[in-house]
Amino acid sequence: MFNMQGMKFHRTELVAQIKRRLRQSPGVALLGPRQCGKSTLARWLAAQTQSTYFDLENPADLQALAEPMAAMQRLRGLIVIDEVQRRPDLFPVLRVLLDRKPIRARFLILGSAAPELLQQTSETLAGRIAMIEMSGFSLTEVGTDALPRLWVRGGFPLAFMARTQQASMEWREDFIRTFLERDLPQLGVRMPAATMRRFWTMVAHHSGGIWNSSAIGGSLGESHTTIRRHLDVLSSALVLRVLQPWFENLGKRQIKAPKVYVRDTGLLHTLLGIRSQDELDRHPKLGASWEGFVIEQLLSEIRPSQAYYWRTQAGAELDLLLFHRARRIGVEVKYGDAPKMTASMTTACVDLKLDKLIVVYPGARQYTLAPKVMVSPLPNAIAELK
Repeated sequence: MFNMQGMKFHRTELVAQIKRRLRQSPGVALLGPRQCGKSTLARWLAAQTQSTYFDLENPADLQALAEPMAAMQRLRGLIVIDEVQRRPDLFPVLRVLLDRKPIRARFLILGSAAPELLQQTSETLAGRIAMIEMSGFSLTEVGTDALPRLWVRGGFPLAFMARTQQASMEWREDFIRTFLERDLPQLGVRMPAATMRRFWTMVAHHSGGIWNSSAIGGSLGESHTTIRRHLDVLSSALVLRVLQPWFENLGKRQIKAPKVYVRDTGLLHTLLGIRSQDELDRHPKLGASWEGFVIEQLLSEIRPSQAYYWRTQAGAELDLLLFHRARRIGVEVKYGDAPKMTASMTTACVDLKLDKLIVVYPGARQYTLAPKVMVSPLPNAIAELK
């Protein structure tokens, strides 16, 4: 599906998921940030079957949908509507078309934001349409050998496949500027681009840390409520991940503030001014970058039913707590040559009643630390949890 400079990438698992959900439901919403490959994938799918494709950034397609009910009610097969957030008036029409019995056509709608920003999706189409979240390339899609490139450049296809590291960096800088100056306003966000750039950069410097709206607001000269709105906007637009804390009655004081990550490490590195692997290796955010990369890859590949982090006031912590296939799985992320068992890991295993704890590190060897505790390279961890 993606072919550039001799590199071919087939997003097999994502395609299979979309096809499965289309068999189960009359409609699927594929949501993700701009330029993550939604349109390329949708056009490939549309070419495999009887289909009609509407790109709402194309004036001709916009004109074709001037009377949407008349334009779509006689169509059969797969109907793809790209950049649906540009025409919120389509949602009531889609509700009627999705409710028809028998099903006469199936809909694949593409949006550049999460359901919180596509408010019409959640309100008008609730229960009628399946939601699938899409990000950039995953490690499974590009292959284990490409892990360093994926980590440094991020998963956006044009950034990952750029001819040079400099070209990749320039593409990511252009993406950030366009996202802030054009995309957010199109989604109804009325905040100065410079303000959001400062906030996003501040988040990058705190990526992987415990969130403190008041402290960040103090640094930016804004109230904690304004900072919270900024965070909601960028997390809803799928460029930040807010990882909520897990807490239960353990007889211990536990942290109840979320952790925040820049989801794509290529964008993280651009916001931090990191231009190469050498610069990343020397940067103080090296460990935080690796942690965010591992967490994002695991969540996008495994798609657990629930995911949290855990930390106590006494200092015991777990980077990721997954509820997956009726098991509690802990993930600890370490950037080091040979991670060892720690008191924090022991506490997490006992207090959280973990079925398994995987310590993910950048090495190549897999080995056991203790019963139910395994040190594993990222590709092995993905295979183990799938």
